[in-house]
Amino acid sequence: MKTIQNQVRIKPHPITIRALQFCGVLAAGLLLSGCNQQPPQVPPPPAASHKAPALTGEYALVSVNGKSVPTSVSHDGTGLQVRSGSFTFSADGSCSTKTVFVPPSGQEATREVSATYTKEGPKLTMQWKGAGTTTGTIDGNTFTMDNEGMLFVYRK
Repeated sequence: MKTIQNQVRIKPHPITIRALQFCGVLAAGLLLSGCNQQPPQVPPPPAASHKAPALTGEYALVSVNGKSVPTSVSHDGTGLQVRSGSFTFSADGSCSTKTVFVPPSGQEATREVSATYTKEGPKLTMQWKGAGTTTGTIDGNTFTMDNEGMLFVYRK
């Protein structure tokens, strides 16, 4: 058997072992913390309630001249009762309205008419088929229209 005479055995010192262990733990901690970084915080998008509602859809008549429907109104000196109504806006620029009322004759009637509309900001202009124009405004889910001096309020 051969022996190596020049080989020196060094016994590790306990402080050296602890220092190496500490460096290993520190290096591992730094590496792991670098992998676990959180992305920068991005503010959430605005709540849906801040979005302007779409104009299109059906609106129910809620009042005429400040009186809740059903109500009695006078138009051109003639009294009539407005029972209900709706107003529908389509995405293609067309709209229609349906109103149920009782004229002086006492027999319930329904009037349906259609128009095209243009929108500039909150202002709407309706061009009625076979008739004139009316204007209105949209505010959230409320559509208000002035029809020959009578104020109609609809809600979506």
